[in-house]
Amino acid sequence: MTGTLTPERNISLISPTSSRLVTETVNGSHKFVIQGYSLAKGMGVGKHIASDNFTVGGYKWAIYFYPDGKNSEDNSAYVSVFIALASEGTDVRALFELKLVDQSGKGKDKIHSHFDRALESGPYTLKYRGSMWGYKRFFRRSSLEMSDYLMDDCLIFNCTVGVVVSAIDRSRLHPIQVPESDIGTHFGMLLENVECSDVVFDVAGEKFHAHKLVLAARSPVFRTEFFEKLDDDKQEVVVTDIEPRVFKAMLHFIYWDTLIEDVDLIPSSSCCESLISNTLIAKLLAAADKYCLTRLRRLCESFLCKDISVNSVTKILVLADCYHATELKAVCLRFAAENLPAVMHSDGFVYLKDNCPSLQSELLKAVAGFEEDCSSGGGKSRSVCAQLSDGGDTSGRRVRLRT
Repeated sequence: MTGTLTPERNISLISPTSSRLVTETVNGSHKFVIQGYSLAKGMGVGKHIASDNFTVGGYKWAIYFYPDGKNSEDNSAYVSVFIALASEGTDVRALFELKLVDQSGKGKDKIHSHFDRALESGPYTLKYRGSMWGYKRFFRRSSLEMSDYLMDDCLIFNCTVGVVVSAIDRSRLHPIQVPESDIGTHFGMLLENVECSDVVFDVAGEKFHAHKLVLAARSPVFRTEFFEKLDDDKQEVVVTDIEPRVFKAMLHFIYWDTLIEDVDLIPSSSCCESLISNTLIAKLLAAADKYCLTRLRRLCESFLCKDISVNSVTKILVLADCYHATELKAVCLRFAAENLPAVMHSDGFVYLKDNCPSLQSELLKAVAGFEEDCSSGGGKSRSVCAQLSDGGDTSGRRVRLRT
C-alpha cells in the first residue's frame, strides 16, 4: 500500500498591529502695527515694509505690506499684503488668515481666512524661502485712506498661520493607565495606626485613637475643639452622649468617607417603629448633627428614607426634625400627607399629637398643600385637613384627641 505523506503545516498567528496618523495644524498669531502710513507711501511699486519674523510650526514667517502695491500694472491704486516664509523650507503646507482691524470699535474687520471653511485644493503650499501667500489687490488705496481701518495714520494687521503637521499618535496607541484614587484607603489605614495618633477618646470606657488634624479637616466642631480653644493641647476627650459602636462607626466615616458595611443599618419592615430610634443609623444621624458632618447626615437620611412606611413615618419625622435632616423631613411630611387616613390610625400619630404639636402643625400645612395639588382632580368630599383639625378621619370615624 502506497500513499503520500503530507507534512503538517504549522501556522503561527501574529497579533495584528495598528497605527494612528494624526494631521493637524500648529497655529500661531502675530500683530503688525504700521505707524506713519502716510510716510510709507511713495516708496515705489514692488517695495514693501516687513514685520518682525515670528515662528510658527518650526518655521519663521513675516508680514509684507506694499503701500504702493506689488504690481506696476495696478498704478499704485491698491495696497498689497502678503505672508511670507522667512526661513528655509520646502513644500510647507499652511492655512492663513489676514485681518485688517476696524479701529472704530464697530468690529467690521476686513478678514481673509482659510480657517473654518472647506478648501477645494487643501492648504496652501509654499515651495521655498521667500514664497508668499496674500493679495495683490488687498484694498483700494483711496478707499482705505477714507475708512475706519486707518486712524491716527496707523494700520493694524493681525495674522494667523496654521502649519500642517502629521505625526503618529503614540499617546493613544500606548496609553498609560492611571490607578483609581487610593487616598481614602490611606486615611483608613491611618485610623488603625495607634502610634501616630495624638488624641484618645474615652467612650463609655472604650478607647478610640485618632488624629486632630484629620478630625478638624472633616468637622468644624472638632476644629473648634482642638485648635480654636485655649485648652487645645488636650490628649484625651471623654464622650458621654454617644455609644461606643456609634462613635466607632462615625470615626470610620470620617476616615473612609463611607458607612461601615458589616452592621444592619436599617430595621426590617416588620420591626416595631418604636425601635427605629435605637438603630445604628438613627444614632449616627444624631452624631452627624452634633459634629456637623453634612455628608454623613445625608447618608443617614437616604437610608432612613428607604424605610418610611405608614407605621414608621411619624417616628422618622421626629428624628428628622430633631437632627436637622431637612430633606428626610420633607419626604416624611409628603408621605404622611398623601397617606393621611392610614397614618392617623397608627400609634406613631398619637405620639406625634401628644409630644410634638409643632410637627402636627407642619403636617397640617403639608396636607393643605397636597390637597391643593389634588384639587384639579375633583377633590374630596370633605377636606382631610379639616377632619384632622376637628378630630375626625377621612372615613367619618372620630379620633379621640388627647389633651
